[in-house]
Amino acid sequence: MALALVAALGVAACGNGSSAPVTAGAGNVAGLPVTHFESGLKPGAPAPGLDVKNADGGQDDQLATAAIADVEAYWDATLPADFGGLKFKPVTSLLSYDSNSDTEDTACGSVKKLVNAFYCAEDDSVAWDRGVLLPMLRQRFGPMSVVTVLAHEFGHAIQYRLGDKAGITKSTPTVVKEQQADCFAGSYFRWVAEGKSKFYQVSTAEGLDQVMAAMFFIRDQAGTSATDRQAHGTAFDRTFAFQSGFEKGPTECAGMNTQNVQARLTERPFDQKDTGKGDAKLNDSTLKLLKESLDSAFKGAGVAAPEIVPGNGSCSGGPSTPPASYCPADNTVNIDLNRLTQLAQPSDPQAEQAGKDSGGLGDFAAFAEVASRYAMGIQKGVGASLDNANAGLRTTCLVGAWAKVASQKQADAAPGPQLRLSAGDLDEAIAEVLRQGSVITTDVNGTAPAVGFDRIQAMQSGYLQGSSSCSQRYP
Repeated sequence: MALALVAALGVAACGNGSSAPVTAGAGNVAGLPVTHFESGLKPGAPAPGLDVKNADGGQDDQLATAAIADVEAYWDATLPADFGGLKFKPVTSLLSYDSNSDTEDTACGSVKKLVNAFYCAEDDSVAWDRGVLLPMLRQRFGPMSVVTVLAHEFGHAIQYRLGDKAGITKSTPTVVKEQQADCFAGSYFRWVAEGKSKFYQVSTAEGLDQVMAAMFFIRDQAGTSATDRQAHGTAFDRTFAFQSGFEKGPTECAGMNTQNVQARLTERPFDQKDTGKGDAKLNDSTLKLLKESLDSAFKGAGVAAPEIVPGNGSCSGGPSTPPASYCPADNTVNIDLNRLTQLAQPSDPQAEQAGKDSGGLGDFAAFAEVASRYAMGIQKGVGASLDNANAGLRTTCLVGAWAKVASQKQADAAPGPQLRLSAGDLDEAIAEVLRQGSVITTDVNGTAPAVGFDRIQAMQSGYLQGSSSCSQRYP
């Protein structure tokens, strides 16, 4: 978060998506059962039978070729069924290359040193880097991350096949095209999760968690503008688009356009006055501002606000979720400032790209942990359960609602320094929500929902729809 002289925070809600009650945390993921098994190629999966130029037959080429065959089978069934009988046409050609050594020219340029996968509309082809990109993704996030990237690229081929039905024109901003392709990839993964694929299987727990982690990894870096010609979206934006396709299907994706995508995008450059690039130090002063921010955001609940007190991050004789715990006995949030300070250290993007420890996750990850325990106190005040099946998701949703408030201004603000959301903060929250052991997503006793897909969706629901959605979706 950034320190700034801004107006005080006000409650607001906006955005897209359903706010209908769901039995989140009670055994389903967007209506599918929670499943646990090894995700990847099915045992005995058939040979794809596709011609891939320059393929070496290695593991990553096998994964990518099977992914293309599978995605084509999905769209062969889906296009005519969901888009008025439109007949599917496979892409014209496929290319595998090694960015370490290959220099081949394509209709979209040379692949020399190109660590990427891409769809080229000029010759209707899909290409991928088997030398660096695919093995790196597979080793870090599992085989389904390779499938994720190829399903996204094939989403661009689908845009061209749908034409006017996808609403994409030459003037459509790049980020809108990319969000739609992420959504198409999500709709394909729903098909796989339903057991309809001949090639792949994905569990709705660990399997989708790996996909979400891969989507986080391929996000744009903090400070990127949504108007950038290469913009794809923040992790918050990209996971939202993917989940929209998974939950609502390809017609939802085709309905994404410049107006409704830009209305919910969180991607923006750093403010000129944000000299710290979004990293505020965690200390007594910023904790005081955090308390003021939370008090302002939740004052409409009309209940006694919890106090934030330093300590060991646990409650004496009560709940323990260090580094921050909500203590119902005295309505306080007990925090371990040292541990939170470590979490608040800025991440190192270069270390992250190299697969090394990137330090902390950023200041907003730490602030959000404290905010989640504060939200427990508000829920206790209004009589909500602190430990039922939905308590962790409801709390995550309320943190998202507070984050939205912290990104806005209110005209009747008192002058003085305030905390406000900075570019990259929401992605710090996504990173923390995905992390095993995160406090943000737990109930008062530290029990967290098993599925990362649900945890991210809860954060997004609060941010895009406001605090009222939290009790509706997660009663």
